[in-house]
Amino acid sequence: MRGDTTVPVALDRESRVPLAVQVADALREAASGGHLRGGDRLPSTRALAASLGVSRTVTAAAYEQLHAEGWIAGRHGSGTYVTTSPPTRAERRRVVAGHDRVPVPELLALTPGVPWAEGIDRAAWRRAWRAAADAPPLLVAERAGLVEYRAAIGEHLLRHRGLDAAPHSVLATAGTTAAVVELAASVLRPGDLVGVEEPGYQRAVAAFRGAGARVVPVAVDSEGMRTDAIPAGVRAVYCSPAHQYPLGSRMSAARRVELVERARADDFLVVEDDYDGELRYDVAPLPLLASLAPDVVVHLGTTSKILTPTLGAGWMVAPPGVTAAVLAYRDDAGTRPSPAGQRVFVELARHGDLGRHLRRLRRELSVRRGLLVGALRTAGVPVLGDDAGAHLVVPLDSGRDERARLAEGRERGLLLDGLARHFAGTPTTAGVAVGYAGCSRETLRGVLGVLVDVLRPTRR
Repeated sequence: MRGDTTVPVALDRESRVPLAVQVADALREAASGGHLRGGDRLPSTRALAASLGVSRTVTAAAYEQLHAEGWIAGRHGSGTYVTTSPPTRAERRRVVAGHDRVPVPELLALTPGVPWAEGIDRAAWRRAWRAAADAPPLLVAERAGLVEYRAAIGEHLLRHRGLDAAPHSVLATAGTTAAVVELAASVLRPGDLVGVEEPGYQRAVAAFRGAGARVVPVAVDSEGMRTDAIPAGVRAVYCSPAHQYPLGSRMSAARRVELVERARADDFLVVEDDYDGELRYDVAPLPLLASLAPDVVVHLGTTSKILTPTLGAGWMVAPPGVTAAVLAYRDDAGTRPSPAGQRVFVELARHGDLGRHLRRLRRELSVRRGLLVGALRTAGVPVLGDDAGAHLVVPLDSGRDERARLAEGRERGLLLDGLARHFAGTPTTAGVAVGYAGCSRETLRGVLGVLVDVLRPTRR
């Protein structure tokens, strides 16, 4: 068997062409020009990535593209070889995007809501799971969640969100969406009116509607949900004040006070979705709604954005009447949040691994945010919602423009998110939401040129 062949790949890190495309182009040219011959064994994606100083995601994407075109053959783990019969010109898949380019075969997802899971310390992760597995099996599931988990959440909220929650007010959940489902089923009655941000989190909309509630959209501006747009007679209002999803605005301090005062005066609940509230840059924290008015606010959080959806764990901090209703619902429905993810969270918190991860997370995302905002603004691309969270928004003039940018992004290997799908009714605002947590920093840097080209104001 031949050893791995040396491959002639030179990367231009200043180029707008994604690194994966450069690698694929270089290998394709070497094969067509005779430097690589049929039967030559290529380095593994890991070895090639190490020699080029790039993420393995880059080399894996390049190999997948060449395999799809027919230039290479073989399966992961058994070696990859140059084919003896290169594909004909008609068999090669090419995309015109300014000039002929071969796209990354699997779209690089730059969408909101994806966590920085690769940044989790693997040793700490394994240690936490081992410790969680050492706990004896439960005989009866804890309907409110493990006592130690609720205590860990209380400490987390006090340290990172400034919320001093009484232990009895904290419930474990299976995540934000599951918590909204429980709230809608236990607190609301069919026909109740619920105000939801527009645009907003459509899973919450679906949960309220699934319980028979009537959802009414409430407009959002640069200060968050407009309290003057909340209709009379609502039973609850759902919002994401720390980093509005998807527009990214932060609810102002004055608006927060207005909202809770309105809730008390009109007797409705405020559901505060704090899905990525731990993440902020260059701005001072604003008081949580639950800190301002624990009597009328239900605070929701999740481990999905700060760690990973793998844990399937979240939390709810609510007034006594709401916690009692949710627990009664769980008794009737026979549902309980899974304790496995709770135990892992407890172990991560107990040994300080959670705090260290959050510090790394903030530093890393701050760097990525700087790269992205710097590149976009240098090119004259307007940016909104970049002072918190893990995504930002590029506003556009029309839905037609939004659809065109999303389509061009797909053609050039990028999966972006448009605002239109976040409206329960007719979209009134257009734009593209860009997430920057779900890939490596090197990959993000490598596609910045293409991203800017797709989003720049002056169109070709």
